Amino acid sequence: MGLFSRFTEGLTKSRESFREDINLLLNRGPKVDEEFWEGLEETLILSDMGGYSAVSIVDKLRNESVRKGYRDAYDVLDALNETIANEFVEGGDEILGSDAIVLFVGVNGSGKTTTCGKIAKQAKDAGRTVILGSGDTFRAAAIEQLEVWAKRADVEIVSRERGSDPASVCYETIERGEQIGADLVLIDTAGRLHTSSDLMRELEKVVSVVRKRANLPVKLVLVIDATTGQNGLQQAREFNLALDLDGVIITKLDGTAKGGIAVAVAHYLNLPIVKLGVGEGLEDLKDFDAHEYAAGLVGDFGRE
Repeated sequence: MGLFSRFTEGLTKSRESFREDINLLLNRGPKVDEEFWEGLEETLILSDMGGYSAVSIVDKLRNESVRKGYRDAYDVLDALNETIANEFVEGGDEILGSDAIVLFVGVNGSGKTTTCGKIAKQAKDAGRTVILGSGDTFRAAAIEQLEVWAKRADVEIVSRERGSDPASVCYETIERGEQIGADLVLIDTAGRLHTSSDLMRELEKVVSVVRKRANLPVKLVLVIDATTGQNGLQQAREFNLALDLDGVIITKLDGTAKGGIAVAVAHYLNLPIVKLGVGEGLEDLKDFDAHEYAAGLVGDFGRE
C-alpha cells in the first residue's frame, strides 16, 4: 500500500489537472452526448496523451458505452481507467528482470544517469550481480555521479577520464562483467540531441560495438523527462527510428500536470514502459504497472 500511495502522490499534479477538466465537463450534466465525447477527447489531449491516443481511447469507450448500455457519464468514467491501462504494451518487466546488457539513452537532463544508478542499487539489493559502465565520457559530472551510485549500490563500475572513447568503455564494461559473472550490465551513455544526426550516428556506433561484443541480450532503454511533454514523444520517435528501442523509462512525472505522456509514448511507438519516476528517492523509481498508473492519473469519480 505504501508503494501505491507514493505512486499516486507522485501523479498528484496530473490527477488534479485532469479532474478539474473532467469536473467542468460534468458540470453541464451527466448526459452522454456528442458534446461529452468531444470534451473527454479534449481533456485526454490536454493531459499530453496526444491526439492519436485520445481518439483511440474515446472510440473504444464509445463502442463499449453502446455495447454495455452505459447510463451516463459516470459509467463512462468508471471504465476510463481500464481503457487507459489497456493502451499499454506488456513486456516492460522483462527488460530488467532477466540477464541483459542495458544501454540507457536519451537527451541531457532527462535523468538518465541517476536512473541508471538507481536501477543498479535496486538490482543489487534484490541479490543480482551488477556492473555499471560510465559510457558518458563527455560530461565529467556524469562520471562522478555514476561513481557515487556505484559506491551506494556496492557494485563495480568501469569508467575512464573525460573525453575517452565511449565505445571502448562499453567494451571494457562487458569484458569486466563477464569476469565477475554479472547478470545485469548497466551502461550510461552521453546525452544526445535527437535532432542531431551526427550525434545520433556516434551513438549508433556505440550500440554496434556493444552488440558485437555482447555475451548477454542487449536492450536499449530510452529515458524521457515527463516535463518536456510532447517534445518527449518526438525524442522517443527519433531515438526509436535510429536505434530500434526496447523500452522507455519516464522520469519526473511528479513535476508535471500532464502525466499522460506515458500513454502517448506507448501508443505511438508500441513500446513497453519499464519504470516510472515519481520523485527523487530510490523508492520513487517504480516498476510500471498499467492499472496503478491509470488509477494514479485519473483517480476515482464518485456518482453525485
